[in-house]
Amino acid sequence: MSKEKKPSAFMKPVHVSETLAEIVGAGPMARTEVTKKLWEYIKKHKLQATDNKRNIVPDQKLGRVLGSQQPIDMFKMTSKISKHLKEPELAHHR
Repeated sequence: MSKEKKPSAFMKPVHVSETLAEIVGAGPMARTEVTKKLWEYIKKHKLQATDNKRNIVPDQKLGRVLGSQQPIDMFKMTSKISKHLKEPELAHHR
């Protein structure tokens, strides 16, 4: 089986913290999948500010992930989410 190209870093499975797993499910999963599930959660629970869709108004669960229930810009939210993702350790390094 030949690989045409190496998958991008976004497609590499990452470990998901227990707190974030309450929203997106247990990992490991690709970062793209984490983002997709996070947005499904935000839309399902109507957590976007009505006056400015770029602002997310966290509920209690999402607030635990973000460290606050204060409204947050969706671009700032990404960096907070990345703290809950961990690259899997490489088993074969010495």
